[in-house]
Amino acid sequence: MGKRPTRIELLELDIDVRLADLWAEASEVGEWNLEVVAAFMRAAYGKGYCDALTEDDPGSLCREHGYKIPLKRPAPLPD
Repeated sequence: MGKRPTRIELLELDIDVRLADLWAEASEVGEWNLEVVAAFMRAAYGKGYCDALTEDDPGSLCREHGYKIPLKRPAPLPD
């Protein structure tokens, strides 16, 4: 029997599943360079941002993996 996955490994797997479409696209890249890497980093960040905004239960990814849910920043006061 293999070792039990760590909390971080389970989080990585959960994130990889969410990024499956980007992983598939990355496998088709013929030549990697800084521009391509930067584009994938932006796409992954954007995907994560959109996923967070559309979670049925906000904060569930953090909670499911035993991480604290970051507090929202207070809204700036109007001038």
